[in-house]
This record gives sequence, structure tokens and C-alpha cells, in this order.
Amino acid sequence: MVRTNFECGMVDQGKIAANAADIEREIAWFREILKTRSLLNAKKETVYQSVYDILPPYLNGSNSAFAFFINERQLDFEERFLLVLALAPHVKPGLLDMFLVKNENTQQIYTEFGGKHGKNHNGFIPTGETAMFILAGNNLQKRFSLQRCFDGFHKFSRENILTLEEIDKNEPMLSGSLGISQEVLDLFTIGEVRKPNFSTGFPAKLMTTKMEWDGLVLNNRVMLQLNEIETWVTHHHKLMKEWGMERILKPGYKSLFHGPPGTGKTTTAELLGKKTNRDVYRIDLSQMVSKYIGETEKNLAKLFDRAESKEWILFFDEADALFGKRTSTRDAHDRYANQQVSYLLQRIEDFDGLVILATNLKSNIDEAFMRRFQSSINFPMPTPEERLKIWNNGFSLSVVFDKPIDLNEIAAKYELSGGAIINVIQHCSLRALARESNLITLNDIMEGIKREYHKNIRGICTS
Repeated sequence: MVRTNFECGMVDQGKIAANAADIEREIAWFREILKTRSLLNAKKETVYQSVYDILPPYLNGSNSAFAFFINERQLDFEERFLLVLALAPHVKPGLLDMFLVKNENTQQIYTEFGGKHGKNHNGFIPTGETAMFILAGNNLQKRFSLQRCFDGFHKFSRENILTLEEIDKNEPMLSGSLGISQEVLDLFTIGEVRKPNFSTGFPAKLMTTKMEWDGLVLNNRVMLQLNEIETWVTHHHKLMKEWGMERILKPGYKSLFHGPPGTGKTTTAELLGKKTNRDVYRIDLSQMVSKYIGETEKNLAKLFDRAESKEWILFFDEADALFGKRTSTRDAHDRYANQQVSYLLQRIEDFDGLVILATNLKSNIDEAFMRRFQSSINFPMPTPEERLKIWNNGFSLSVVFDKPIDLNEIAAKYELSGGAIINVIQHCSLRALARESNLITLNDIMEGIKREYHKNIRGICTS
């Protein structure tokens, strides 16, 4: 697991120096392997009978993030080699220029070298074939054995460390380029992992809040269910590994938050992350869902692959758009839509972290998803007592109330959601500031309440 705690402008130069020193040693080992493979291939004299005779650097005792990564995962010779091969274009691109040599007869790069050119990178990008040439040479048995490193069950794939690019049908699997994840690249260079930026490749935004957990106003039943989620986030490694429950439990935890708008679903997700020291990412469904067949699945695959083993909380707001009910099959569009829901079902079930889906109407969510949720939490409209807490906690300590104001009476009389109450409080505060005063009047509050009721009526009429 790689933690994300990078802050712009606060890079630790000690971490960078330690990584640079160890990676220089690793590259020196890599160079010796390249040199030896070249000599062996040309049947020239060399001090080594095999590239495997060249021992990798001893990293025990080093405090670099690179050394810790290698030692913690107990990477063997081949795994370390593949790691530095994938790293090379990012840190020493000229290191692979030897593979740009062309065959004098065909005027093309030697086929056995593999490799690709990028859209912007003019250097050599290694492929699976490049790795096979250097490590296996002409030894087919070794070549077949090495392919285990690209299996889906290998730690490279499970932990999203290295990937072999997907290629078109009927093309050799090993012609895909060898890629290193951005998180691992960050760790090996600056010693920490940057938080991902919102983009088409990662359509999610980091959610933060200045509110604290004790400021959350929810009923006891909801709080008990949230405590279970918090316990899972804190202890799921112990539950699955030490207690051996991975033999019967699916990875991850899935929860549905449902209830009227403004009842605290989004705020609760933010505060769960804050309380458990986990990053919460809100998925932008407008960027995720595509009208083109297969594109939505690709977007989801990128998202879940990036989030795997990161301890992130993924929050899908207005989840109906993506996790809605399957329809009866009348045409090709219906078949595709149902296939998309089935794909989503599988991806969310296999994800090893916490996924929270939020919806205003529980009935809109496909029943196949419902069966796989570990919890379904209803966020009801607040009671008069809860509304009073929100009114009392919401106003600034800097304001004073006009004498006719009775928050007890207002809380009892007007059935508003927590979000609507906060909107009224903001309206009142702005009205007071506009008067260059700190006095909140009853008229301010009533005007704000009328606005909220008017919004709700308009919403009902247009839905």
C-alpha cells in the first residue's frame, strides 16, 4: 500500500537524495546486464555465463523509499530488472538508446528488441518483448517462465505497480509497452506519492471539510451503522489477513447512502474520510459515462485500477446515473446498458476499498447492487430536536439574535433538511453583513425559509 501525503512545495530533499543514490546503483547493475546480453548475443567473450550471474545491489540498511519498496515486497532478480526497465524512460531515457540501432538489411529496429515510440517521446519505450530479449535471449523455456510476471495474479498487477499495455486482437501479447504506475514513479523519485489531479484519466475530485465529526447531527441508528463502516476502515486488514476471513468475505466494503437531498450524505462521506485519515474522492459521473459503447467501462477500469490498494474512499454521488436498474431488453441499446451495469457490478465487487453510493431514492438502484452492499443507510429528514441542533450549531458566535427569534419554535414548526437550514443561515448572515451589522432578525430567517420552500416546490413541479 502506498500512502498519498504529498503537498506542493514541501518535497523532502533527503528522500530525493536517498532514492537517487539507490537508483543510480540499480541502473549501474542494469547497464551491466545490457552490456552482457549484447556480448552474449554476439557470441563475444564476457566474464559472465548468464545475465543472471550479475547480482543486484544489496539494499538492506538503506532508508530510501526505493529500497523499502524492494525489500518489503521481496522482489527477486527478474522483478527488480522489470521494475528498472519500466523506470528507465522516466529517469534515464538515453539508457535504452542502444535498442534504436537498425538492422542493416531491413533498415528497421531489430524485431527481437521489441520497443515502441511514444507520441511525444522520441526515445525507446520498452515492451514485454524487450524484457524477454534481455533476460531470456533465445531460451524459450525461460521466455515462457518469465510471462508469469505479467499475470493478473502477480503482485505487479495486484498492486498496480507495472502494467503491460493491452494490444489489439491477434497481435503478440508481449508487444504491449511496459508501464510503471504514477504512484510508484512518484515514490521512486520524490519519495512520496502525489495526490492525483482531476482529469479525463482520473475523473474524481478530492473532498475535504473543515467540519468535525462531533458537529454531525444524525440519529443514533445512523450513527451505529456509520460506526460499523469506521471499524471496517480501521481494522479490515486484521479482519481479512490475521483472522483469515478473506477465505469467505469479498474484498472491500460497499455502502448505500439514501435519503432526501440535504440530509448529510455527502458531508458524512467527507467526515468518514477525515476521521479515519483516508482520502475521499468524489466521482464526476459526467466525465465517467459515455454514449460510446465500451468507453464507460474503460473509464471505470482506469478509475478502479488507480484506486486499488490506496485506502481511498470512492464516493459516487447521484449514483442512479451509473448504478440504476437494468431494463427489459428491447434493442441493442438496452442490451449494452445492461452489460454496462453487469460490468459495474463485477468491478465494484472486486474493489478492495470502501465505496459509498449516494442516491435520493433507494428504489432507483439496481437490486443486484443492493444484494452486495454490506450496509444500506437511510438518511431521513431531521427531527425537530435534530433541527434545533443544526440551527444552534450553524450560526457564527459573532452574531446576536433579535428578541422575537425563538429557534426552538422555528425548529419545531419548519421541516427543513440540514442542508436547507445551512442555506437559510448563510442567507441571514449575508443580510446582516449587507446592513453592516451582526444582528440576525426574524424577518431574515423567515425570508430564507420561504426561499428554501420555494426551491422545493419548484423542484417537485419540474420533476
